[in-house]
Amino acid sequence: MRAPYTVFTGDCWLLAAIASLTLNEEILARVVPLDQSFQENYAGIFHFQFWQYGEWVEVVVDDRLPTKDGELLFVHSAEGSEFWSALLEKAYAKINGCYEALSGGATTEGFEDFTGGIAEWYELRKAPPNLFKIIQKALQKGSLLGCSIDITSAADSEAITFQKLVKGHAYSVTGAEEVESRGSLQKLIRIRNPWGEVEWTGQWNDKMSFNDFLRHYSRLEICNLTPDTLTSDAYKKWKLTKMDGNWRRGSTAGGCRNYPNTFWMNPQYLIKLEEEDEDQEDGENGCTFLVGLIQKHRRRQRKMGEDMHTIGFGIYEIPEEFTGQTSIHLSKNFFLTHRARERSDTFINLREVLNRFKLPPGEYILVPSTFEPNKDGDFCIRVFSEKKADYQVVDDEIEANLEEIDVSEDDIDDGFRRLFAQLAGEDAEISAFELQTILRRVLAKRQDIKSDGFSIETCKIMVDMLDKIYREIDVDRSGTMNSYEMRKALEEADDQLVIDFDNFVRCLVRLETLFRIFKQLDPEDTGMIQLDLISVSQQLPSPYS
Repeated sequence: MRAPYTVFTGDCWLLAAIASLTLNEEILARVVPLDQSFQENYAGIFHFQFWQYGEWVEVVVDDRLPTKDGELLFVHSAEGSEFWSALLEKAYAKINGCYEALSGGATTEGFEDFTGGIAEWYELRKAPPNLFKIIQKALQKGSLLGCSIDITSAADSEAITFQKLVKGHAYSVTGAEEVESRGSLQKLIRIRNPWGEVEWTGQWNDKMSFNDFLRHYSRLEICNLTPDTLTSDAYKKWKLTKMDGNWRRGSTAGGCRNYPNTFWMNPQYLIKLEEEDEDQEDGENGCTFLVGLIQKHRRRQRKMGEDMHTIGFGIYEIPEEFTGQTSIHLSKNFFLTHRARERSDTFINLREVLNRFKLPPGEYILVPSTFEPNKDGDFCIRVFSEKKADYQVVDDEIEANLEEIDVSEDDIDDGFRRLFAQLAGEDAEISAFELQTILRRVLAKRQDIKSDGFSIETCKIMVDMLDKIYREIDVDRSGTMNSYEMRKALEEADDQLVIDFDNFVRCLVRLETLFRIFKQLDPEDTGMIQLDLISVSQQLPSPYS
């Protein structure tokens, strides 16, 4: 299934999601707890629950609703005394920041926040041959379904067709049945208009033939429910895995494949597909799974001038030499020489990008990214699979091979001896200030390093590690180190995301000190330590003693 996404203006997308919510009493009771009314124990507040990036969040609102000329401004019921949908919308606006934040969206966004499910899109002009059966199975499992008609211009928005269908409008699919008519089976679809003002006037009236459905509508959206939502054992449930991550400017926000120098810096996740599907309906063996990449809290940030990032992902097959390893972050060279086995259909500025895939058993790397590099954001990835699969974050392990440096008399340069003797005096010892003078004179001869000199703090803790490390990582020989170059040695960058030699040395010295202290606290080399408040407050021995 591959189809573009649909975004609705206004809050029509939310209306369709609320309408579909009413078709499942169990899900509705989770979002809108039943023990609330305007009579018994009424306190002027109402409680609602929404799914937010892996957990259910309770939202409390008061009973005041925005009106104009005595009419509700936003969602309202045809029944003048029914307010639960308007209060639900108010709670949803609260969790997203404001009512304005709800302007424009996809129906599936509401589906997911009401159910915790994961949504798929189908382009009806290119519908798969088994789509009717897919719809039936989805309805039998309690899935939420929505459909819509594309608009080609602003004038088309809310335009009514000859058969009384509204363009750019979100509808709910509520039924799919086969009935016998004139000696043949007829496939029928039942569709609900959440506004309830205009209805289909073609054949079958209250229902619509499946062929007419494919002809008149453009998109179908299905929200598959999570295992915890499907309480009945009668249904075959998806296996669900969720992983959280983030993109950080100058560190893990590498952008898409158009930026080969930084793409590899994006977070990487290992997917292990081990069991093939039991029911191979399409005749192809493999493992079916859905991947959904969601960017977090972007609607809430609209009032601060932010909006949705353009996001997508790629899936890469792991070469045999890397199979079974979880501590190797694939490098730039790998992505320059390997194509994605699968990828999201597009990069788009919606909250979620989702696709269904079917791949042979094996190990794969999932790489989520923004389209452009240096875009800060948080995200979560959900993987729905028919069979259980393993998933985990992949990154390089940081090892500390702390070798003692043995410097002989022959290793000391004659020029350095003279400079040292000049500054050290008769006691042959130098203070941090004298060391600072020596280093400034030495550094003045190096045109390839950018520095304003060494601070006293750095001189107090400094070790000699110039050529071996700094010049290896400063690959562009700029004399400064951007934060991507610094990744291998960890970073201590300024607000311009560059680091000079002074801060670099200070960072590495502190890092080595931490490694030495860690090794003292981990004498059996387990890779883990446990600290209580007493241990933390104790004076640790010097790692260099």
